[in-house]
Amino acid sequence: MNLRKRAASRESDSETLGRERQFHDQWALNTPLDDVPVLECFEGPVALENRFIVRQLGSLTGKKLLDVGVGLGESSVYFAKQGAEVTAVDLSPEMVDLTLRLGRRHGVEIKGVIAGGEDLRVDSNSYDFVYSANTLHHVPDRERFFQEIHRVLKPGGRFFTIDPLVYNPFIAVYRRMATEVRTIDEAPVSFRMLRLARKYFINVKHREFWITTLALFLKFYLIDGIHPNADRYWKRIYREPARSLWWWYPLRSLDTVLSRIPVLKALAWNMVIFGEKGAADL
Repeated sequence: MNLRKRAASRESDSETLGRERQFHDQWALNTPLDDVPVLECFEGPVALENRFIVRQLGSLTGKKLLDVGVGLGESSVYFAKQGAEVTAVDLSPEMVDLTLRLGRRHGVEIKGVIAGGEDLRVDSNSYDFVYSANTLHHVPDRERFFQEIHRVLKPGGRFFTIDPLVYNPFIAVYRRMATEVRTIDEAPVSFRMLRLARKYFINVKHREFWITTLALFLKFYLIDGIHPNADRYWKRIYREPARSLWWWYPLRSLDTVLSRIPVLKALAWNMVIFGEKGAADL
């Protein structure tokens, strides 16, 4: 890439990050602390991805965890309540502020850092775990994202990401409808992300979630009458009363089988990628 193209690319990325920052600042400012669930996002019946990740993490007591792209702060607070020493990183100053205030509401202290996923601004070789939910699909330079995660992890440290996949046509329609509750620059990930992750990490694996269980989105739209721009479906799922999910639980069981089938797993809504920094990598 010549110098002119590199300069244009940097300018484009800067504009993208500016739009992302502004959008997420406004979201944080419009979100009361009482509207942010914590336990539900990790222990509720629909918290499929996070329940899987929590089982992989094991005990967090005394562990250093970097939460990249903290959003409303649910993950940072949950991990801190489990005994981790948490650093919350987000491009949005208001999201970081919301996370710190939410932590104090729940009786835990969290360190906040305002930074993007491609420039984490924390010490190298410092963290036992890196967790990043719904962030990678907002990042312009995804290789740089993985490079930074590799840099900040201790040798033997592990990372976990959650992001939407690009393949499901139903989700593509939903995204075209939900134009006011997401940013124009975000782009779902593909299985190519696995090859990229394997450039920097060992033991890279992945799990897919939400295939037939996506019927919950149809319920919101067809039965509850909620337009995708009226509420963020991916947040609304955590407010669904457990007693009302009697019809959904069989689909959850079915998905545990379907998500193991190579062709069908591509139809999942979300993919969890996880891996390890080599013990000799410094």
